Amino acid sequence: MACVANGHTYVAPEDTTVVLHGVTVSGQRQRDFQMRTSQSAVQVSHDYLQQHFSGSLMQTLEGIPGVKAMSIGSGQSKPTIRGLGYNRMVVSEDGIKHEGQQWGDDHGLEIDQFAVDRAEVIKGPSALLYGSDAIGGVLSLYTNHVPTEPFSGSVQLFGRSNNEQLGLSAKLGGRRGGWFYRIGATFIDYADYCVPTDSIQYYSYWIRLKDGRLRNTAGCERDGSVMLGYAGYRFHTDLRVSDSYSKSGFFANAHGLEVRLSDIDYDHSRRDVDLPYQWVNHLKVLSHTTWQGDRLRWEANLAWQNNHREELSEPVSHGYMPRPDGKLERRFDKNTLTANLGVHFPLGEQHELSTGLNAEYQRNRRGGWGFIIPDFETGSIGAYLMDCYTLSENLKLNAGIRLDHAHTHISSYRDWFLTPIADGDSVYQQRSANVDRGFTSLTWSAGINYAVGKWVLKANVGKSFRVPIPKELGADGVNYHIFRYERGNADLDPEESYQMDLGVHWDNDVVCLQVDPYVNYFPNYIYLNPTAQYVEGLQLYHYTQTRVLRYGVEAELTWVICPHWEAELKGEYLYAEQLSGQKKGYTLPFSTPWSMDAGARYTFQWHGNTFIGLNAHIVGAQHEIVPPEKPTDGHWTLNLSAGKQISMRSTKLNIALHADNLLNRRYYDHTSYYRLIDVPEPGRNVSLMVGVEF
Repeated sequence: MACVANGHTYVAPEDTTVVLHGVTVSGQRQRDFQMRTSQSAVQVSHDYLQQHFSGSLMQTLEGIPGVKAMSIGSGQSKPTIRGLGYNRMVVSEDGIKHEGQQWGDDHGLEIDQFAVDRAEVIKGPSALLYGSDAIGGVLSLYTNHVPTEPFSGSVQLFGRSNNEQLGLSAKLGGRRGGWFYRIGATFIDYADYCVPTDSIQYYSYWIRLKDGRLRNTAGCERDGSVMLGYAGYRFHTDLRVSDSYSKSGFFANAHGLEVRLSDIDYDHSRRDVDLPYQWVNHLKVLSHTTWQGDRLRWEANLAWQNNHREELSEPVSHGYMPRPDGKLERRFDKNTLTANLGVHFPLGEQHELSTGLNAEYQRNRRGGWGFIIPDFETGSIGAYLMDCYTLSENLKLNAGIRLDHAHTHISSYRDWFLTPIADGDSVYQQRSANVDRGFTSLTWSAGINYAVGKWVLKANVGKSFRVPIPKELGADGVNYHIFRYERGNADLDPEESYQMDLGVHWDNDVVCLQVDPYVNYFPNYIYLNPTAQYVEGLQLYHYTQTRVLRYGVEAELTWVICPHWEAELKGEYLYAEQLSGQKKGYTLPFSTPWSMDAGARYTFQWHGNTFIGLNAHIVGAQHEIVPPEKPTDGHWTLNLSAGKQISMRSTKLNIALHADNLLNRRYYDHTSYYRLIDVPEPGRNVSLMVGVEF
């Protein structure tokens, strides 16, 4: 059964699925839907995304236990699931793995959040379906909703107070017969963001902040997409072209104290973008085709992606590098071809088989006078087979197996300047050697779903893997934005993970309780290990492997007090420990501390559906660190949300208000790199969105 509470539908977790602000479907139909998988997942509807608008897509999804947004400046953020992000989780758009420069620490997702119709978060290893990189989980985004009317659309105006963000998004679509189309565009502009302090300390230097703003963190975003398709009774096909462009400044004082050395007047305007800054453009062409036979269902997803990113900075010399010509510090131009083919078919009345083939090719080329990763090409292919076995309406088993092979080639690179060596000689220092590595991995998964009375129990166990990315194999350079020198390791082995997930869910339509514990063991976890060495004035971090044990729990309790009032309590805890290597006994860098949320929500009718809610977000202190990390104190913030929906014939008006850190408290996020230079999290921030659907 489903527990319904003031617009929330909490689905009984035979597969531990939670549906937020979705259509309420109870009884047998809902149970059948949930018994399809034993993985822990959360479905997020379009209404939820609108009513919980909080700046970026990941900040909107942060209310889901286990999901966090790692903020980068004021306009973007990166996703993490159960403390794993970057290349340890997959972001999928309409069935295709989104491929940008995921390894980067200073840019977010190159996806238009207002084009997303719904989302699904799969927590825990999902390599069985998605291959390498899905070792921590999957964020699946769907932007391919088929219009049902001859003409429909929406317009949304939105803004944020902290960084004076202003934005406009519009979508139009229509359908005639089986043919349909969709067009969308989004424009965003924002200023330097505010923090609740007037100064910060960076390497013993005290830096004043004008009006409490971080200099040069302004930016803009421009997104557009077009989709054409045909939807028939058995056959569906569509072609989607999207382009996402963003430009954002780097906090000026994070690039080696440029403010003290530069002639740029960073305080001239809080909306301009000066050096150093970056721009990213992501172009994607995606084709999705399905055919439904009497028994078989075929599916094919094909895509080409181009991700072009440049970092520009004032030319400065460091180490033996002379002052370079030009402002282009780094360029990365990545092309990706992806093909996913799948077949689903029943085998008798109890078995439902799924099989598929995934292939991907990447080619990345670098440029600029700064170096951190070399040119590379990677190719991968994988095949999987899954079976869902129905013993009864209340008991299902599922199991699957997958075989993958990947090959990575890294090109050699030498500095463009001479470096002195012994005997007074000089050489063009080699930063990267030619590397050819092949990786093969066999993964598997098995699970069980069991429902009895008001209880739903589930268990899932499996093995996942992750191929070392070129940065981990061949990096050798300064990463200014996180204040360190990084060096790769060409001998790294594929990362493996063994995980067990359990789930317990109980509800009686008034109280919903869900508890999801998990344990995760890595025989060879890859991470950047801080050393006592310094290169070019920055601390050296090098990639290494170690055995790691991780375990945690997520819990959520919802109480429908009366038809108008709802209370909610949810929290999460994660523990990680290195079991070998130089840092044996320590945790992992930037480990997530425990957190909990307590909130209340009041829903009523006032010229349409209206709600208002108050939430206290509490984060514990993090004293489990890896030297030279420093502990982080705990903190709490008070947050408010409100919304209204008014229906007028064929038009619907949506208003959403979200206020973070109402009390403007100063605190530090242990997972934020800006914490290293004493930059606290943003101060009070009010987000407002007004949208019209027609």
